[in-house]
Amino acid sequence: MDTKLIRNFSIIAHIDHGKSTLADRLIQETNSVTDREMSDRLLDNMDIEKERGITIKAQTVRLEYKAKDGLTYYLNLIDTPGHVDFTYEVSRSLASCEAALLVVDASQGVEAQTLANVYMAMDNELEIFPVLNKIDLPHADVDRVAQEIEDIVGIEALEAPQVSAKSGLGVDNLLEEIVRLVPPPMGNVDNPLQALIFDSWFDAYRGVVVLVRVFEGTMKKRDKVYFKHSDKSYEILTLAVHTPFYTEVEELAAGEVGVIICGIKTIRDIKIGDTIVEVKKQDTPPLAGYEEIKPMVFCGIFPVEADDYEELKEAFEKLALNDSSFTYDLETSGALGLGFRCGFLGLLHMSIIQERLEREFDLNLISTAPSVSYKVLKSDGEELMVSNPSDMPDLGDIESIAEPMVDISIHVPNEYVGSIITLCEKRRGIQHDINYITSERVQVKYYLPLSEMVFDFYDQLKSITKGYASMDYEFKDYMIGKLVKLDILMNSEPVDALSLICHEASSYTKGKSLVGKLRSIIDRQQFDIAIQAAVGSKIISRETVKALRKNVLAKCYGGDISRKRKLLEKQKKGKKRMKMVGNVEIPQEAFLAVLKVDD
Repeated sequence: MDTKLIRNFSIIAHIDHGKSTLADRLIQETNSVTDREMSDRLLDNMDIEKERGITIKAQTVRLEYKAKDGLTYYLNLIDTPGHVDFTYEVSRSLASCEAALLVVDASQGVEAQTLANVYMAMDNELEIFPVLNKIDLPHADVDRVAQEIEDIVGIEALEAPQVSAKSGLGVDNLLEEIVRLVPPPMGNVDNPLQALIFDSWFDAYRGVVVLVRVFEGTMKKRDKVYFKHSDKSYEILTLAVHTPFYTEVEELAAGEVGVIICGIKTIRDIKIGDTIVEVKKQDTPPLAGYEEIKPMVFCGIFPVEADDYEELKEAFEKLALNDSSFTYDLETSGALGLGFRCGFLGLLHMSIIQERLEREFDLNLISTAPSVSYKVLKSDGEELMVSNPSDMPDLGDIESIAEPMVDISIHVPNEYVGSIITLCEKRRGIQHDINYITSERVQVKYYLPLSEMVFDFYDQLKSITKGYASMDYEFKDYMIGKLVKLDILMNSEPVDALSLICHEASSYTKGKSLVGKLRSIIDRQQFDIAIQAAVGSKIISRETVKALRKNVLAKCYGGDISRKRKLLEKQKKGKKRMKMVGNVEIPQEAFLAVLKVDD
């Protein structure tokens, strides 16, 4: 295939600006599927994506388009997620393209994630072409939004293609613009093979399926290839492309995107960002690959039934292959048994992974409250990274605790600025910039502790701005603060899964709120249950779940008082003995209660 006829591009945009719908229209306009095969959000192939109306995994499709110049072009389109938690998917996709279509809603204009994706595309040195979508909406203002793109993003937009992804208006013109503006790939089919792995997943029948972008050379069936990171050689059994349906091909040449299957059974043998070269030319230099992603939010995930541990471990291995931004390590909890400490990019990412585990692998799970990773400096000079509150050293051994800070950018209509500032200040935010982008829209920037953002910050942001605010954030640095570990004790025994790290000023309020919630959740037993919140050795709050009482005096009709006392004393001793050996069963709602401490 002539590389001059190939166009590789991504679609990037803020959430709900119409990326997936535009991808559907491009597929229809190029007659890649019949009307019977077409469905809404065709590239979103996970049930959870269709139900929530969001893209979670970037998807690729090859489209054949006969242009007005009479030539047939091959368009490799990558539809990317819009939510801030899945920016890693976007960055990987952009590294495999030459250009990005920046889709902007003609009624809402430039939002926080629009800017974040533009900067990411610029970092990858891509050509960026704005596309104005939803021009058929009654409150669309094309001229204002085009001017906004020029002023805020700094990209020429007054002659940008105008489309309605829902109705298909202007999509034929957009295809011509893609062919005209998107540069063809630079690779040469005669050079030694260099292919970049930018996604992979596990198939029960085919083994590990690898999605690649070929930068140099050619791959053919039965070729022997070498994976540089895993230091292993394989024979290519199958080559395929998505058109959008799985279609086998004989070869993939420089500039093309496709799937290779080599009968790889071991998940650990694949690393996203690895370079594939020819076996006979193993010294071919590797491609740049991707920087390692750092998880931002951590939580413990445990099987409800201890027998499901091995199944959970296998499920994690398969998920980590498909989602390289997800990490997991073995963890043992006194309350919950064997499980895993998992790292995620954000709360939405966390809830998606948990839902996928329960749906795709049919597992029944308990998850602990999310926490972030802290940098702890001990008195002896040793530095630790602590993501699990139960791993925090004793208070006397700690010199300082530094928490991760994020640089948060909020785009909001003018009238809600006061509410946003109040919310951020309440969450210990430090304002460092405020820009009046237009007379109606404001960009507010804060440094905010990540731990304060983890607990329902996004929900409150949407609530106080009636859904009009958009938010983007990136990790900034670690900042030393007055942080303490808040322990929850049940009958003087610490429950490690309920521990949390919080600011000293809010420890009393959080402790009081949490023990109050736990008191209403935990069932009464035959003995008293003391629920306490403690910082170090100091108890700061306590609630008691009173024991169930059997009326041992029910059969005493009159008689001497000493007989009643004897029965009550016997009951008291029995309860004392029960308290020493009795276990308190902690329901899943108790772990969720930690999330709602601020309510």
